[in-house]
Amino acid sequence: MPKVGMKPVRKQQLIDATLESIGEFGLQSTTIVTISRIAGLSSGIISHYFGGKQGLIEATIMHLLEQLRLALLAQISAKPIDANERLKIIIAANFTPFQRSTPAIKTWLSFWTESMHDPKLRRLQNINSKRLYSNLLFSFRQLLADDAAQVAAKQTAAMIDGFWLRCALSTKPEAEFKQAEQLCKSFIDEQINSLN
Repeated sequence: MPKVGMKPVRKQQLIDATLESIGEFGLQSTTIVTISRIAGLSSGIISHYFGGKQGLIEATIMHLLEQLRLALLAQISAKPIDANERLKIIIAANFTPFQRSTPAIKTWLSFWTESMHDPKLRRLQNINSKRLYSNLLFSFRQLLADDAAQVAAKQTAAMIDGFWLRCALSTKPEAEFKQAEQLCKSFIDEQINSLN
């Protein structure tokens, strides 16, 4: 009989193992066998908890999205902040050590590729894009006129995604990620100063 409370632990083990497997083998070569071997669990447990590899991949992507949300909430709810600080926290949440780790990088890159072909993954990507834009727009609207806020939110979202992608593909990603975060934050200041 399984121990009470083990389901969330096992599910997280499998998600962590999926990240590690994708980081090591890529999405296409990640299998139920590679995931279960890394997790140290039987392959049948993947079907039991997730219905198969695809369900586990989706859960892993949702985990990445949840980590973004939690990184943002941890900073925003810690103290009262103004809109400018909130914008910079949104940027920082996209460049946390977790989001720029090798397993996360390779999983995000695989996810973006697969989301062009898989409707469920495309839906998750749309949620991710809309959430980023909405968070940015909420803060920019406190600082700029509505039209300018919409443009600034789109530009900032594109900068975050573009810089993140360039860093992920860099031969020296760690230094590149740090610089990219600072460049995105400087862009916020430039937008606010030029449009006020």
